Amino acid sequence: MRARMTNPAYVLPGGMKGIGAIFKAVNEGGISHEVQELVGLRASQINGCGACVHAHTQALVKAGETVERIAGVAAWREAPFFSDAERAALELTEAVTRLADRSGEAVDDELWDLVADHYDEKQISALLLLIGVTNLFNRLNAAIKEPAGATWT
Repeated sequence: MRARMTNPAYVLPGGMKGIGAIFKAVNEGGISHEVQELVGLRASQINGCGACVHAHTQALVKAGETVERIAGVAAWREAPFFSDAERAALELTEAVTRLADRSGEAVDDELWDLVADHYDEKQISALLLLIGVTNLFNRLNAAIKEPAGATWT
């Protein structure tokens, strides 16, 4: 299967420059690479983005993550493989990704306080930017039908 077109982030000259700046900021935010990939994987699972699920899974494998943790992301609430901080990041990911599914606040005070128990303001900023940019890529890939395993230039 081929994508309908080149990813728009690569077509428009400033697209990847801006996205690259967001990723740079995320990397300066003080959250581990593993947490970044777990968050990216969970958002991509929710959005059904095969290309991003594949990419985040490959990055987690390369980082030395176990099969149990990678597979467990889809059912992280029931899986015993995650720290409290990782669980807070995954719950925040779900809340921010599932905005249309909410019946109340997107991120209620209880969740916010839980996240703030594990991450400082800089780290929360990195998490929120990461969740947002992951959702952006998920939506772009869905529109252009980016296949899993695609290589980006």
